[in-house]
Amino acid sequence: MRLMILGVFLVWGGWCSTDLMARAAAGNALSGGVTGVRIVVVGDRGTGKSSLICTAATDAFPTNAPPVLPPTRLPEDFYPDRVPLTIIDTSSRVEDSGKLGEELRRADAVVLTYACDQPATLDRLSTFWLPELRRLEVKVPVIVVGCKLDLRDEHQQISLDDVMTPIMHQFREIETCIECSAFKLIQVPEVFYYAQKAVLHPTAPLFDQETQTLKPRCVRALKRIFILCDHDRDGALSDAELNDFQVKCFNAPLQPSEIVGVKRVVQEKLPEGVSEHGLTLTGFLFLHALFIEKGRLETTWTVLRKFGYDNDIKLAESLIPSSFKRSPDQSVELTNEAIEYLKGIFDLFDADGDGALRSSEIDDLFSTAPECPWNEAPYKDAAEKTALGGLSLDGFLSQWALMTLLDPARTLENLIYIGYPGDPSSAIRVTKTRRYNRKKQQSDRNVFQCLVFGPKKAGKSALLNSFLGRPFSDTYSSTTDERYAVNIVDQHGGVKKTLVLQEIPEDGVKKMLVKKESLAACDMAVFVHDSSDESSWKRATELLVEVASHGEITGFEVPCLIVAAKDDLDPCSMAIQDSTRVSQDMGIEAPIPISTKLGDFNNIFRRIVNAAEHPHLSIPETEAGRNRKQYHRLVNRSLMFVSAIVGLAAYRVYAARKNASS
Repeated sequence: MRLMILGVFLVWGGWCSTDLMARAAAGNALSGGVTGVRIVVVGDRGTGKSSLICTAATDAFPTNAPPVLPPTRLPEDFYPDRVPLTIIDTSSRVEDSGKLGEELRRADAVVLTYACDQPATLDRLSTFWLPELRRLEVKVPVIVVGCKLDLRDEHQQISLDDVMTPIMHQFREIETCIECSAFKLIQVPEVFYYAQKAVLHPTAPLFDQETQTLKPRCVRALKRIFILCDHDRDGALSDAELNDFQVKCFNAPLQPSEIVGVKRVVQEKLPEGVSEHGLTLTGFLFLHALFIEKGRLETTWTVLRKFGYDNDIKLAESLIPSSFKRSPDQSVELTNEAIEYLKGIFDLFDADGDGALRSSEIDDLFSTAPECPWNEAPYKDAAEKTALGGLSLDGFLSQWALMTLLDPARTLENLIYIGYPGDPSSAIRVTKTRRYNRKKQQSDRNVFQCLVFGPKKAGKSALLNSFLGRPFSDTYSSTTDERYAVNIVDQHGGVKKTLVLQEIPEDGVKKMLVKKESLAACDMAVFVHDSSDESSWKRATELLVEVASHGEITGFEVPCLIVAAKDDLDPCSMAIQDSTRVSQDMGIEAPIPISTKLGDFNNIFRRIVNAAEHPHLSIPETEAGRNRKQYHRLVNRSLMFVSAIVGLAAYRVYAARKNASS
């Protein structure tokens, strides 16, 4: 909640018995890793900027302050948070506007001054300074400071609340308004304390000024903290649990009378905030909203930071394993331990027991994470859904498999958010390299990534849709971005493998192949063409050669299959003959005919997985590749011949010398 400070007292008055928590927080609040705060002071000429800074640094009013001070540093022990401050004075002259802009872009917070005895400078806040800050895209907290409080005309007393409220509604970047007097030493240290506080304990991530409520991400983080502190899982913090929470966060226990006082404050305002077992989640959230409304943001920030949250209300990067040592042709998968945990989570949140997680149940599952990770591409609509729109267990596990393949750090982060009990690093494993698997002629992977290539209108999207059990549609919609589809494929013997299909738009192939390692992580490549269209086949052939050549040159060869789509249409005899010849020449399986319209898939998905499981097979060889191999064989033979000649000559020299010496 933004503060408006009048004279020497706070508008919101006193506090209740829960003040103990706030007092403890004031001395122990964490700085969120901030090593220093840079505050830039701006305002009209003559509003008292330099005098304000001098007085804050020396605790004495300067008799002859220079027009613009050099950078002023307040030591780390100046305020309780023990973070040093650097205060930058600025000139308001037009000719210095360039330098002013540079300083503002480097600011962590801005102190914007006006003179209490000059009403025109107050008007300039909304007519010039605040719009100027927006024009310069200065997106940091602003502290509005009325200087020279001692010079205000006693007959023209105004209410700061009445004057500033409309401005604060218009300019939400204003964090605090305060009036002070450098000459009378009134509230000068408070100015920079609130500026520092706005940086270390910002309001914006926690509180919505419009609705006067906690922001969703803040609620989610506090809910997770509540659950972690609710050791007996009875939905309430008992007196012992509340005291443990207090000690962990503030290094100070609560006395029994103080615990009673905390619960009484909550119960008077919100009866459901306290149950027979203790403080409920509703009450816990209410307390934090109350602290923020009273300007005690450091209390909530201390709690969040004690549990590892950063200023974005996300777990700090240092808490999430993010360095996975692996070569380009290795992938990352969930371990069996993690999969079993996720199966339990699925059952726990399947509230209606229908074997599927609906959107509301998924939201509930991720209600302790900053947001549901699957609401946006590439995860949105990437897995199969039931007839009622929910995720089956296979669909649920598929989503996790896809996220682990593409962004393992994000998987670990979300496992932590939903309460994974073990070491996060035990939840994933790095697979063997594809080169190793080719040598062993068997892949140990459980998740296979298949790139789907083909010209426009070949049937790539229809293939992905059918993989997700979606009905065929005659409506054509061009895919412009990479798209994923993930599902479980049942193999022989009841073995389940996860297949990830990634559709590559025709226009994106060249851009993708610019990177040397673009095929490294790929287990399979499928080339789809319209079997009724000769031009479609010709383009698919070009793409096949491009991809195969790239693999031969980079050493990341990929097993390939050709899919002849739209088998329900009249076939193009030339395309059939040519595709058969090409597959034979390149040493791969003959084209697989399918019809997504008729639902005839010819076991295509199982065949893709089978080919991926045996990575030494189905690798195409281009004519250029064969020529390179033949050339290398000739070179090697020549080298062997030369080595033999050199060896024979050396032996003859040795023998001649030996005979001569004897």
